[in-house]
Amino acid sequence: MMEAKDGEEQVRDLEQPAAPLPYADANELLNVGQEGNLQGHMEEFLGPQAEYNEEEEERKYYRRKKLGVIKNVVAASVGAMIVYSIYMGLLQMQLILHYDMTYREVKYSNLGLEDIDRKMLMGINVTPIISLLYTPVLIRFLGTKWMMFLAAGIYALFVSTNYWERYYTLVPSAVGIGLAIVPLWASLGHYITRMAQQYYEYVNYREEHVQEQKKLPKGACHSYIIVFQSVFFIIFHLSFVFAEFPMCLFLNGYLHDAGHVLSHVESCGANISGVIPGLNSTVLTNLPRSMLLIQVESILMGFAFLAMVIFLVLCGAAYRPTEEIDLRSIGWGNIFQLPFKHLRDYRLRLLCPFFIYSGFEMLFAVSGFSLSYGVCVLGLKKLWLLIVVYGLSCSLFSSLSLALLRLPRWFSLVGGAAVHLVLLVVLMAWSPNKNSPDPLAPILVISVLWGLGTALNKTGLSILLGMLYEDKERLDFVYTIYHWWQAIAIFIVYLWSNLPMRAKLSILLATLLLATYCYLLMERRLARKVPFRLPRIPRPRHKVKGYRYLEEDNSDESDSESSEEEEEDDDEEQVAEEVGAEDQVDGGQEAGPGAADSPRARRRGARGHRRRREDGHVQEGERDEQE
Repeated sequence: MMEAKDGEEQVRDLEQPAAPLPYADANELLNVGQEGNLQGHMEEFLGPQAEYNEEEEERKYYRRKKLGVIKNVVAASVGAMIVYSIYMGLLQMQLILHYDMTYREVKYSNLGLEDIDRKMLMGINVTPIISLLYTPVLIRFLGTKWMMFLAAGIYALFVSTNYWERYYTLVPSAVGIGLAIVPLWASLGHYITRMAQQYYEYVNYREEHVQEQKKLPKGACHSYIIVFQSVFFIIFHLSFVFAEFPMCLFLNGYLHDAGHVLSHVESCGANISGVIPGLNSTVLTNLPRSMLLIQVESILMGFAFLAMVIFLVLCGAAYRPTEEIDLRSIGWGNIFQLPFKHLRDYRLRLLCPFFIYSGFEMLFAVSGFSLSYGVCVLGLKKLWLLIVVYGLSCSLFSSLSLALLRLPRWFSLVGGAAVHLVLLVVLMAWSPNKNSPDPLAPILVISVLWGLGTALNKTGLSILLGMLYEDKERLDFVYTIYHWWQAIAIFIVYLWSNLPMRAKLSILLATLLLATYCYLLMERRLARKVPFRLPRIPRPRHKVKGYRYLEEDNSDESDSESSEEEEEDDDEEQVAEEVGAEDQVDGGQEAGPGAADSPRARRRGARGHRRRREDGHVQEGERDEQE
């Protein structure tokens, strides 16, 4: 009985609730307060901030992006200006030193510097002829930024070879310069135009077509292209000024006066043949010290490295990584062929004479007019003054292209052509004499006016190409064709160096008249909306996937089905692009009543019929399974 009572007491003890531990209520209250406080902190941290303004932050972000684009344009302009300042300044100083007979015999008696100079100039002027074959491939493979960096490195290599002037150093570096000229200029034109497109995207970041990365509206970027190209040439043309620093600060102190240098010169200007017939073969009073030459070349080498650093550090990328993959993945064979196919476009064909004249007039101003009209009368000591005046004129008057924001686009090219037309007629009739009173003033006036024409010509052509070809997939091909024709013109100028001056001026005049006529004919065709033919750019084949390329994949679609659909889309795009439908000026032409019978409409109808038939087969199969 006692054991039963003990068992019942134990059961009652177990059924009774356990006595609360000390401070249990306080702990429970504390835990509840901590959980509520923690939840409040989390909501405050993860919830919308009272001080955070999403629109304001977005506006600040795109303002930084716009400032970055402006920084890219200025950096590319300054880098190109430094590169060409070094190149032209060093080449000018080198050719003057090598021309002096005493310098050649004392320092390089058995080397044959005259022969080396001829082959070096041949490498610089002849090699760019083949640049049309590899320039687009290099730009697509390296990208515009790295192409500019590589070209600046080749120019730095040319500077470094002057430390040891030998055949096996100067000639290969000159060939490298010739290989890099067209890729450098095509990359610069492409880069500046692409920056204008990016700036438009950052200004209009709220627009739907920008957010979805669709093709920009026709003419949307024109104002930015005008401004950015004008800024580029305002800065770049200062290279003619800075290129004369070695001449003015260093070499001028070693040159003879005009009386000695021009003692055997009998006539100048339009009456001569060659450059300066009868120029004295000794132009140096005494030879410059070798250590001084090394110091000057070291300063130039330092600026060459500075240009490389500017391209590398300050210039941002022109494209997103995914866009660069798209540009490359159309196939290297297509990239190689597309420059030739773009010449089927009548706009480029009619602009080719202007491309050629652009190369003619620039080189004539630097070599023909400055030497045959300027140095031939004033002597070598005044050469730096003529080039500086010409460069300052080019830089100052490049700002006139900003008038295209209000005036029609033909103003720049036709205005520059009119100025040069008058000057060419004057030069054909004018033969200055070293004994004539004060020949400096008219020569400087002609230099200023020629710089005005050059500024309108160069800036106008680059702006015009950016306006006509807004598709970012075509920019490298178009600018490659432009600068390749300029390289052809420079090669022709190299060949005609011994012709009579009036023959040179006649070629310039005939080319200018032909170029102006062809350009006005092109504008008339565009005004009449004559369709132009554009080559089809293949759709990129995306083989790179993963974190670098995010695209929507259909897991139910086989590779064969996707490739068939892509081929059909390519065929549809080819019909549209080859007649220039997507690039018609001012909106293009409206579809006529026969649009339903077009190949594209028939292909679209056949494609829809095939899909309906496949859907019908699928539905029949489902009914059979249900039965």
